[in-house]
Amino acid sequence: MSMDSQTIVAPMTPSGVSAVAALRVSGAHVRDVVARLFGNERLENLKAREACLGTARDPQSGKLIDSLLYIFFEGPNSYTGEDVLELYPHGNPLIVRDLLQAIRGLDGVRLAEPGEFTRRAFLNGKMDLSQAEAVADLIASTSAASHRLAMNQMKGGFSRELRSLRDQLLQFTSLIELELDFSEEDV
Repeated sequence: MSMDSQTIVAPMTPSGVSAVAALRVSGAHVRDVVARLFGNERLENLKAREACLGTARDPQSGKLIDSLLYIFFEGPNSYTGEDVLELYPHGNPLIVRDLLQAIRGLDGVRLAEPGEFTRRAFLNGKMDLSQAEAVADLIASTSAASHRLAMNQMKGGFSRELRSLRDQLLQFTSLIELELDFSEEDV
């Protein structure tokens, strides 16, 4: 199975005790993850962008993992451009671990590499390279100024500026070519 066809899963929140944690699943097997964790009837009634309360069970053992919220995003209208499932279990690290292991235990699902959700978003045309780099800058920002700069870059500010400069360069290049080709004529 190629890397692109694999479904990936990873926590979106840091490990530790909290009221709520968040996990993201992205790829071709997202609907199977919903069916295996919550039951086929949940899959039949699955609606995009609708928060659902469900009881997640380990597909292998049937063990109850947690009662949690989940939201399905149908590709291409998702962060990665693929089908995406976001899960919001209670923030106990044991619950997060069990949920992660249950999902990773399904065929075609593996743990995401760092930055892989954003890489898929870039490869699927959901953002350009500048915006993808801005995601890391936003996460690492330590001041209000660096946060504002990263947000502007994520919204495409830097990309718009580059496009404007590119357009100006193309216009300038065409004028130079025109002058070279027709230098003796009055154009």
